[in-house]
Amino acid sequence: MSKISANKNIRPGELNLKEKLVHINRTAKVVKGGKRFGFNAIVVVGDKEGHVGYGLGKANEVQDAIAKGVEDGKKNVIKVPIIKGTIPHQVIAKYGSAKVLMKPATPGTGLIAGGAVRAVLEMAGVHDVLTKSLGSSNPHNVVKAAIKGLQSMSDAMDVAERRSKSLKEVFES
Repeated sequence: MSKISANKNIRPGELNLKEKLVHINRTAKVVKGGKRFGFNAIVVVGDKEGHVGYGLGKANEVQDAIAKGVEDGKKNVIKVPIIKGTIPHQVIAKYGSAKVLMKPATPGTGLIAGGAVRAVLEMAGVHDVLTKSLGSSNPHNVVKAAIKGLQSMSDAMDVAERRSKSLKEVFES
């Protein structure tokens, strides 16, 4: 599976990005003298104001893997449409065998999400949303499905822009 493409017009250096570690996996390579351990880390970065990205880092030490994941995450930042602290519409996104359902919620509901999806939505700055993770619970694929779902969202302004109409014309049709 290919990496989800990020928006090229977002400059991560200009954003105040924070990072959140989602999962660390230890790998082992059997060699003549025993086992060599390595680590891979999936990290979510975001500014909690509508920008989020994820990255995967691999190294022989945990800290190096996390640092590489953060650098990779900064290269893959996307813009998320947030309306009154929630998402604009319901979406179901699939990546591999992981499926994520996200529904907008009324203010005060909170972030009803678990594990990897919660990390992605927190870093994006979503406060009220209902989610359900279906299928595989592999954190790598769940994060990618959540990002894919957020990337596929569009608010009324995006729709109006795509149709070359005003916001009022979109709501009347």
